[in-house]
Amino acid sequence: MLPKKRARIIGTGKCMPKTVLTNQDLEKMVNTTDEWIKSRTGIKERRITTAKESTSDLAIQAAKDALENAHTKAEELDAILVCTCTPDMFFPSVGCILQAALGAKKAWAMDLSAACSGFIYGMATAKSFIESGAAQKILLIGVDTLSKITNWQDRSTCILFGDGAGACVLSSETGESGILSVFLGADGSNTEILKVPAGGSRMPIDQNALNEKLNTIKMDGPEVYKLAVTKMVEAAKAALRLADKKPTDLKLIIPHQANLRIIESVAKRLELKEDVVFVNVQKYGNMSAATTIVALDEAQKEGRIKQGELLELVAFGAGLTWGAAVIQW
Repeated sequence: MLPKKRARIIGTGKCMPKTVLTNQDLEKMVNTTDEWIKSRTGIKERRITTAKESTSDLAIQAAKDALENAHTKAEELDAILVCTCTPDMFFPSVGCILQAALGAKKAWAMDLSAACSGFIYGMATAKSFIESGAAQKILLIGVDTLSKITNWQDRSTCILFGDGAGACVLSSETGESGILSVFLGADGSNTEILKVPAGGSRMPIDQNALNEKLNTIKMDGPEVYKLAVTKMVEAAKAALRLADKKPTDLKLIIPHQANLRIIESVAKRLELKEDVVFVNVQKYGNMSAATTIVALDEAQKEGRIKQGELLELVAFGAGLTWGAAVIQW
């Protein structure tokens, strides 16, 4: 009997826009204060793309960083998965734009949309392709430019979001390390609490949509907060059960970086110590599908994860969607 193949992360990378938008900058734009933002979200600043920068621009640089870190050539890739809810355009996909830019000639490519849970959904997809033998090496990207769909006059949302991209190369390997389990969930009955109403087939962009800023993020903050905590805790526990592990086995947990209060509530309910929880929300805010992979890239480059140690990614997003992945490094 052949040894079981596992999807193993062999390299990570990221790309952050150079433009920094601080809380002090936001004080000049809307009726808010640095102290108010920090006390309620933990965010101090975020990165913002310029008018000339697109989602694919960030994805390309993050991909190059990950490929270099993985000592892998683009020509070796079998597939490219881009997790995003802010693509350059409806079609072609960011994945195809990326494939051409990298010269990954034999790779098929596609986008996957699950909002802030996108990267976890992408991990589940990549894991399935690799374990089935359909792919040997997959480039997985989490990237979003939420600044493009943010209403900068809405102080309840504009303080939260930023732009960024993270990437990893997954390889088919034998041995104990790799993605042990992924758990996914969704609840389409709650689509109204977090959405961008206009821009699709239901409400195409017209002058009224632009006047009412219906092409920007609309959110019921308190309801999102409540469900985010509940569902991330459920997902984290479910993925650990699938891997036959417990919260106490974790060396590190990387929650979706949306709000420090949410992160702290999830950690408390899982009875995790502060030093087990990775946090970088103060630097970047909520980057949607990019948050968990950017944090993973930073954590491993800071030496927070060592070979053989157990970590977990967990996220929650519009849809509603949620998920968690348990990884042995």
